[in-house]
Amino acid sequence: MRRRSEVRRSEVRRSEARRSEVQRSEAQRSEAGRAEAGRSEARRSEARQGSGEGTGGAAGGGRTDAPAPNPRHGRRRRGRWPVRGRWGAAGAGLALCLLVVPASGAATDGADGDDGAGGWTSDTAARYWTAGRMAAAVPAGAGTGKSAAAPAARSTAAAPGFARHFDGVPSVGVLFSVDKDARAHHCTASVVRSPHRDLILTAGHCKPGARAAFVPQYRSGATAQPYGVWAVDRGFTDPERTDTGPGSDLDFAFATVKPDSEGRSLESVTGGNILARTPGYTTDVTVIGYPTVRNDPADQAIRCAMRTTRLTGQRQLRMECGGFYGGTSGSPWLSRFDERTKTGYVVGNIGGLNGGGPSGPDSHRTSYSPFYGSEVFRLYARAVAG
Repeated sequence: MRRRSEVRRSEVRRSEARRSEVQRSEAQRSEAGRAEAGRSEARRSEARQGSGEGTGGAAGGGRTDAPAPNPRHGRRRRGRWPVRGRWGAAGAGLALCLLVVPASGAATDGADGDDGAGGWTSDTAARYWTAGRMAAAVPAGAGTGKSAAAPAARSTAAAPGFARHFDGVPSVGVLFSVDKDARAHHCTASVVRSPHRDLILTAGHCKPGARAAFVPQYRSGATAQPYGVWAVDRGFTDPERTDTGPGSDLDFAFATVKPDSEGRSLESVTGGNILARTPGYTTDVTVIGYPTVRNDPADQAIRCAMRTTRLTGQRQLRMECGGFYGGTSGSPWLSRFDERTKTGYVVGNIGGLNGGGPSGPDSHRTSYSPFYGSEVFRLYARAVAG
């Protein structure tokens, strides 16, 4: 009996030894498998990093278990986002141009007045627009409103049906800028009475460019302008304005100007005209403007007193008076002009269909103006509010 028990115990020990050996062998094989798997994963990771597919890399300090992105998706993202950005910026820029235009000074409204850092002031505008720079400015080309076709040489004396030259008035002047084609006094503007005493009126298509300035009662070649040089700040146009069709009835605009170096407002120096509704299509007006030297070698203010009619098919006035060449867009149409105060009620401006007149060699003889109604007063209120 004892011998059989010892034999059974001996067989149990041998069985347990065999199980232990099997377990050790399985553990060794499992460990070897895990080690090989680790080495394989490391090789795959290195391969991904070398081909640019990995997202961890040296900078990330590790690897990623996420699958590598599809290269075509990456190219599509790179193409799509910049395009969306460009369209977004363009849409925002368009809205600003239509509603509130930073009126220059930026190396672009703009634009159109401040250089983005507050550096474009009336003092810097006066230093920039010297007599020499004004004289050397390149006149605006065609396409900026009233016809820029140069007239035949004529006497400065007023011919029948022609505007006459004169010394100008303090509340009417020229707009200077250096943006694109607008490198000379490319439009006319006038001072309008306002609460802040800093507002000018011009045509909607007269967008001031970089380093824009308003020069009241401009004197060609003068060492110093009689009423200074004023930095244009912000411009305001109607968002529905167009060059043709019903939108051309809205071809008017306002702009604010910055104080001079002494802190004075423009209107306190020049006086201003009163914005008024157009009394009717047939009304007596005095129109004052500044043709560019390219169009009128005298480079001097002109004026014409006429009775208006209606422009057929448009909500606009029509005037027949020669001499209003390129540069006169924005010229105020003044009712009840007072020769003593040199001001009146502004009831229109050269502008409207085709920028304010017909095309052709005799376009200077005919000028158009928007009919001032509620739209111009809404825009005026927006300009006053800033």
